[in-house]
Amino acid sequence: MAGARVVQTADRTLGSRQLAALLPAEVRARPGYRALADAVRTLILDGRIALHVRLPAERELAEAVGASRATVTGAYDLLRESGYVRSRRGSGTWTELPEGHGPVGAHTLVGAGGHRADTDPGIDLAIAAMGAPDGSLADALAWAAPRLPGYARSPGYHPYGLPDLRTAVAERFTRRGLPTRPEQILVTAGAQQALALVVGLLCRAGDRVVTENPTYANALDALRRAGLRTGSIAVSDAGWDMEIAESTLRQTVPRLAYTIPDFQNPTGALMPEEQRLRLLAATRRTGTWLVVDETIADIALDVPPPPPLASLAPRGGADHVITIGSLSKTHWGGLRVGWVRATAKLITELTGVRVCADMSGSVLDQLVALPLLADLDRSLPARLAQLRDRRAALVRSLERHTPEWSWRLPPGGLSLWVDLGEPVSSALTERAAAAGVHIGRGARFGVDPGTFEHRLRLPYTLPPEELDEGVRRLAQAFHEGVPLTPAVDRPHWVA
Repeated sequence: MAGARVVQTADRTLGSRQLAALLPAEVRARPGYRALADAVRTLILDGRIALHVRLPAERELAEAVGASRATVTGAYDLLRESGYVRSRRGSGTWTELPEGHGPVGAHTLVGAGGHRADTDPGIDLAIAAMGAPDGSLADALAWAAPRLPGYARSPGYHPYGLPDLRTAVAERFTRRGLPTRPEQILVTAGAQQALALVVGLLCRAGDRVVTENPTYANALDALRRAGLRTGSIAVSDAGWDMEIAESTLRQTVPRLAYTIPDFQNPTGALMPEEQRLRLLAATRRTGTWLVVDETIADIALDVPPPPPLASLAPRGGADHVITIGSLSKTHWGGLRVGWVRATAKLITELTGVRVCADMSGSVLDQLVALPLLADLDRSLPARLAQLRDRRAALVRSLERHTPEWSWRLPPGGLSLWVDLGEPVSSALTERAAAAGVHIGRGARFGVDPGTFEHRLRLPYTLPPEELDEGVRRLAQAFHEGVPLTPAVDRPHWVA
């Protein structure tokens, strides 16, 4: 779809027709200067228009969108005033970010000016991850410390990952029902790098890919920045519509499909076995690489943990399945250890791509990961019990402060996908930020711009007292003052 790609042209110039195609339908239908400026600003912040790209001349854009030149001039003036474009006489108008604003996605990890989010005194409900379990990192470091000198006598490059860690990851897959050899594992710097490597190897700009909608925001960013054409399969509170999924795959024949079948982010839905079998068969028929994100698969709160999706395929029928995962959600996001599970041939090719990017992962991080992974089955129950308590605390707070909002209690995962009842998610995000609460607006998880404006993703990863205070402030922002305006009439970005 045109609106799902990142514009990065060879001469760094964005054509008027290209920009018109990226604009939301309601802006093309009624191109007022404020709505046009808001739409372009959102495209820049969401990464769909790259930075330092020259925008079309005013007259050309006016013709492309059916507006007057004065409308485009007014929009460009607003963008200049807010710092999202700059103009130079004789060279045109170029995109940029205002001073102190980070690129898309960065706002969820760092504060304004690049400071770490954990120095921000506000309440962070934008990150669905917990701090490390008490004592676990210290114990793992104590285990790793005497073993590090043995590795330090070598150059320290292990592009495939430490052999012991590859073996440990492979053995865990095998115990979960998917026989795996160490040569089928590549250790990465987290699941996000794993996805980026897979996309970098298997896809080229302009290829068709399919994702769930909504889906993990950072995965969408990776696909967009690769210049891929993104189609979608809807995931509702009731789960996946597999007939539509099969039809979409059959009609578009995508190069790659990205799915989170286990406690899907952000909905928390769990894909039934029958649908997993159908997805396996459908992607095999179309020759589509199926990337299964298992980052949250272990966060099973009310049901047994699901087996790997690839384990359901008949012998030899899962060679097109690539499984990625990490320790970020079960242990700590600061420990950048993830992995890819695929055929040995594909792992070799992915490692070649990886060497071009960072040569090898941190030996120390991988050593620390070894005892954590070995102890996961023993340590995880306490982690899950804590999450159940926090999930219950978030539900109580929402029932007390915002009874008009609705949600479905997920059987696992780390967050609620809350329905606000009206399309004001981005406006509420802005107002909440002023009250010291950072939240993930629904549109960040949508394939198409402007969608899911009636939704918020609210993680239950903070202590109960912080969750309650965060919801209290959200409720105050939602109920008090000037009524919130739907995103179609105002800017809807997070920075």
